[in-house]
Amino acid sequence: WARYVASEANSRQPAAESRQDSQYGDTVLLPRSRFPAQLPGRLQPETELETQQKCGFSELYSWQRQRKAKQEFCLHDGPPYANGDPHVGHALNKILKDITNRFYMMRGYKVHYVPGWDCHGLPIELKALSEVKGAENLSPIEIRQKAREFAERAIEKQKSAFVRWGVMADWANCYRTFDPKYEANQLRVFYKMYDKGFIYQDYKPVFWSPSSKTALAEAELEYNEKHVSRSVYMKFPLLKSPPKLTSVIDGSSPASVLVWTTQPWTVPANQAVCYMPDSAYSIVKCTTTGEHFILAADRVESTAAVLDTQFEVMSTCKGSVDLADGSCAHPTIPGRVSPLLPANHVTMAKGTGLVHTAPAHGMEDYGVASHHQLPTDCLVDESGFFTEAAGPELQNKNVLEEGNEAVIQMLQAAGSLLKVEKYVHSYPYDWRTKKPMIIRASKQWFVNTASVKAAAQEVLKKVKVIPTSAVNRMLEMLDRRTFWCISRQRCWGVPIPVFYQKNTGECLINSDTVTDVIKIVEQQGTDAWWTLPIEQLLSKEAVAKAGGHDVLDYIKGQDVLDIWFDSGTSWAHVLEGSEQRADTYLEGKDQLGGWFQSSLLTSVAARKKAPYKTLVVHGFTLGEKGEKMSKSIGNVVDPDVVINGGEDHSKDPPYGADVLRWWVAESNVFSEVLIGPVVLNAARDDINKLRNTLRFMLGNMADFNPETDSIPASEMYIVDQYMLHLLQDYGSKVTEAYKEYDYSKVVRLLQAFCSRNLSNFYFSIIKDRLYCEEEKDPKRRSCQTVLAEALDIVVRSFAPILPHLAEEVFQHLPYKKDSEGVFRTGWINASSAWKKPGIEEAIEGACAMRDSFLGSISGKNALEYEVIIVIEPGLLFELMEALQAEETSSVSQLNEIMMASQTTLLSELPKETPTAANIIKGTFLINLEGGDIREESSYKVIALPIAKAKCPRCRRYTSNSSSTPCPRCLEVIAGKESR
Repeated sequence: WARYVASEANSRQPAAESRQDSQYGDTVLLPRSRFPAQLPGRLQPETELETQQKCGFSELYSWQRQRKAKQEFCLHDGPPYANGDPHVGHALNKILKDITNRFYMMRGYKVHYVPGWDCHGLPIELKALSEVKGAENLSPIEIRQKAREFAERAIEKQKSAFVRWGVMADWANCYRTFDPKYEANQLRVFYKMYDKGFIYQDYKPVFWSPSSKTALAEAELEYNEKHVSRSVYMKFPLLKSPPKLTSVIDGSSPASVLVWTTQPWTVPANQAVCYMPDSAYSIVKCTTTGEHFILAADRVESTAAVLDTQFEVMSTCKGSVDLADGSCAHPTIPGRVSPLLPANHVTMAKGTGLVHTAPAHGMEDYGVASHHQLPTDCLVDESGFFTEAAGPELQNKNVLEEGNEAVIQMLQAAGSLLKVEKYVHSYPYDWRTKKPMIIRASKQWFVNTASVKAAAQEVLKKVKVIPTSAVNRMLEMLDRRTFWCISRQRCWGVPIPVFYQKNTGECLINSDTVTDVIKIVEQQGTDAWWTLPIEQLLSKEAVAKAGGHDVLDYIKGQDVLDIWFDSGTSWAHVLEGSEQRADTYLEGKDQLGGWFQSSLLTSVAARKKAPYKTLVVHGFTLGEKGEKMSKSIGNVVDPDVVINGGEDHSKDPPYGADVLRWWVAESNVFSEVLIGPVVLNAARDDINKLRNTLRFMLGNMADFNPETDSIPASEMYIVDQYMLHLLQDYGSKVTEAYKEYDYSKVVRLLQAFCSRNLSNFYFSIIKDRLYCEEEKDPKRRSCQTVLAEALDIVVRSFAPILPHLAEEVFQHLPYKKDSEGVFRTGWINASSAWKKPGIEEAIEGACAMRDSFLGSISGKNALEYEVIIVIEPGLLFELMEALQAEETSSVSQLNEIMMASQTTLLSELPKETPTAANIIKGTFLINLEGGDIREESSYKVIALPIAKAKCPRCRRYTSNSSSTPCPRCLEVIAGKESR
């Protein structure tokens, strides 16, 4: 015990003294608890698993759903993709959600949280088929079966990880986007949007992935900044010259428009050349060849430099005036005319200011073609090869490879090619296959976001977004989105419920056809679309109503819905009640253009409201130096290795799930979140510091029962009342931080309170009261009452973040046997009556003087001193008198705070002050009742070596002899002996 007290007082005593003191050891009330200060090695994960079992983690969600609650809190789980192992990105997201849910549950809300998985789509299909030999020979239904099995395995892996992290949910009842009822609800939303005119079919250019053989939405692209294209400068010979040109040249030398493109393979599909109507164009003469060219005035010098020649400007004209009605010959197709047309998408940033226009391969090109009724024929098939229509020279050639080269050769042979060069630029890639995209016209289904986005933006402005900066990014993304291609040319997904007339290709979809399909899907799932004959999916009545003759005149559509439409309609299946609106959606920032957006667009289109009231947006996980995680760098952090340790525990120790949860909570999740060994070690150290604080409180309540031993606040020591005041303030600040999803602030508040207010301040001054007073003395019970309240409030404050530790602490409580645990007994319960702002002035004034005293004896043991405090008469003196009524005391509240062996309180300096005494001067400003009472008082502090002997029991210098306990200790010992 002696060593324990010695270390607590930061002073080392010789062994002889320890032996002499030990005769009083059994009279000192030292902390007693089986709660371990640390859980080294495997003990941490093992203890967590025991805690989950003992404390009913798996039943908690169902328990809170069955209780009566004042109101409901709904956090709608954005479905993670069922195509791989759980990773730290999952951990960040799921733990943030769980902290939120546990907080609301503890506050008495009935939490609605149904975890789900996004199960359809190409990545799952490709991964499932990569495991199968002869995959190309599988039927659609066999592909679907393999994909489903793959998704189910991934779900089970992810689910068991989420459970291990302590995520509270009814894990037997999750949602999966391939559940029949989910698919049926999705089709209902699809038809509602179709019926309102928000969904339509059209033939137009879309982003097309030759490697996946399907259309993709913009959200499914990633841009390769280092893509290399073969760019060309080419000439289109003029057929119909602009009048100004005719007057400038003599007609003897040929004239052409100069055009630049990074995609030569699109030249066979050219239908026009576009110019910017408001820009100036120059007619130039090439000094090398004598040819005349037209190009933008701003691009003359740079183009001449690229072509390694010089241009003599003959004349300059305005696009809208002088180029209108002009036309030129197609550079590779004899007889094809390419008109010169005005277009505002033409840029002067690079190229020649004249743009080659292939309506089948460009969004803006298509717009020009629609306006001028130009053909939009596509010469490229689904695999990215030229079709027969492109001609024998190009047929069956890959447009991005040998097809591109062949077009360049054709330009060369026709004399149209002026320059070929490598061009490095940002280019769209398929985010799954990591291969280049093309733009290709095809018949697809679209959501007309142009007609819904204004309403979506208005609705979004009423949603609370955390952090607020994210809302502008989402509004901008919506602004740029003119249409959303929702059809995919695959079979693993929800079919677009449309039938096509065999001869005309006309589509058949109405409320009758969709209702019939939905009924079947609800019972059998969407496999039925592939397994049932058309006559079971399409009724004669529906065909007759639509003016058709025979069901067999129709075929089933082959497209499936984009998986963003799948997940975006989750509100229709998961959210309950007539509102079908969640309090919160909480996902990573990539969902600003993904699930947040697809959910908003479908909900606004179908029912004119957002599916969420609050959006919480977090960053991505990165290595601890801010670098992306990759296997090649070797910085990938596996959550399972974090919890259970790796093969080599010296390199990858087992931290347990609470370290993972602490990492999530303490990070600034609204920016990028860093993780690695340094971060994890720091998290473990933080938790161990917290464990020590908790252990001190638990150990000092071994003989205390709050129900019978508590002291009313009004009868407590003033410093104990002050601690209740701080606890009340801490509880309200923590609650506010949780409400704002600011969990790193919760951690900062917790650490500051435990370190500054408890460990460094309160614990250090109450040790003597706890260890050396008589067991049931009201002074001792007073600080034990505070410790019980502090332990309860601190544990509840971090319980949503560290549920395993919180329940472990509650299992070690010396009272509350058979307790229901932390989560079933509510949130922080700090009485508003504890709030006593005036009390701060007394304690903080005393602390200011203590700091002066301790500063004057730096590095020495405060117990070897007596301290004299001199305060001029006034408010500060009165406050100190409340802490020490008598002039000199070794047992007063003021002396306890000063941490000396004796304190004297005077209103003027004693006449016999030693001349060598170090007098520290200071002032303290009292500010009461909101500034109505303000008084600055000065004080003096004198530290003098104490003349008394050290008490062998309490170690303070309060005894007349070093072999005899001090009067206080003698009284306590006598009391023990008399019992």
